[in-house]
Amino acid sequence: MSKKKKVAILFGGRSVEHGVSINSARNIVEFIDKKKYIPIPIGISKSGKWFLASGVDKNIQKGAPLSLVLDAQKPGFINLSTGKRFSVDAIFPVLHGTDGEDGSIQGLIKAMDIPMVGTGVLGSSMSMNKVVAKRMLKDAGLPVTDFLSFHFSEKDKISFNAIVKKIGLPFMVKSGSLGSSVGVSKVKNKKEFTIALEDSFRYDDEILVEQYVSGREIECAILGNYPAEASNPGEIVINKKYEFYTFDAKYVDPEAVRIDVPAQLSKAVVEKIRKASVKAYEVLHCEDFSRVDLFLDKKGNIFVNEINTIPGFTNSSMFPMMWKERGVSFTKLISRLFDLAQERYDRSKRIEREFESSLKF
Repeated sequence: MSKKKKVAILFGGRSVEHGVSINSARNIVEFIDKKKYIPIPIGISKSGKWFLASGVDKNIQKGAPLSLVLDAQKPGFINLSTGKRFSVDAIFPVLHGTDGEDGSIQGLIKAMDIPMVGTGVLGSSMSMNKVVAKRMLKDAGLPVTDFLSFHFSEKDKISFNAIVKKIGLPFMVKSGSLGSSVGVSKVKNKKEFTIALEDSFRYDDEILVEQYVSGREIECAILGNYPAEASNPGEIVINKKYEFYTFDAKYVDPEAVRIDVPAQLSKAVVEKIRKASVKAYEVLHCEDFSRVDLFLDKKGNIFVNEINTIPGFTNSSMFPMMWKERGVSFTKLISRLFDLAQERYDRSKRIEREFESSLKF
């Protein structure tokens, strides 16, 4: 019998999506295959301190404080309460939003040289930044909505009338690098625009202003590397009292949405969505898994909205639901993610890190 692998599950973090991360990590620890893995929950507080936790809950600071061992030969952690050092075989950063999904934590884990589940530094940073992602997707020929972007330094010069002329009314205003619909507003008039600017700039120095699409909210789950595989699309049917898929609709109000997995779509539309989703995943250098969010308008046109490189694993999250529809249980899905991470880590060892030159030191 093979030895169980010790895997660190990172959760919490310095992000407005801190609570969502806790809910996702709790499910992963619950459903992980205990015959193959020993989950080690590591919580990151809202102030950025790391703790070894006995379980996954909001009381992160009740755990033992941790210190990182930044040694690529023997990476690991030190329990500051006991002084004991320990290592793990892999890390799963179940961190949503700022510092968790934008490449920051991915760079740290790469420097520690530990196998990691999920997209690396480049793909994480590009996918998290909505402006960069839109530009990359558009350049690759993928269908995206019309959009504009603005920096905080331009705030007092942003013209409502110029935006309306370019992309029409209503339109959406979004913080550049957040998820879970935080910092997102639907704008129908100038007064709402002023409020939306203030809200979006609260969370980021860059905002995205984009065309509003009246249509269906479609999501597609991607799994794997070289090649990646797409699930059947799912649909989020939003209660009419919500004007778009808000944070409360996602996580607070149990009556806000109906989730259809699979979505009721023609075979031709399904294939179009799956093909576009895999291409978007590849264009943005995503790895192991991601969820692609799209719009389908009344004319049958699809638009790639964004990619989530660490999609939710809560009880109402679409990513695990879409794979369950394909016969992949929550437990098998988690095991598959760790397998993909190890395979990718092993492949990375072929890359040379030394270069013999004639330079003299």
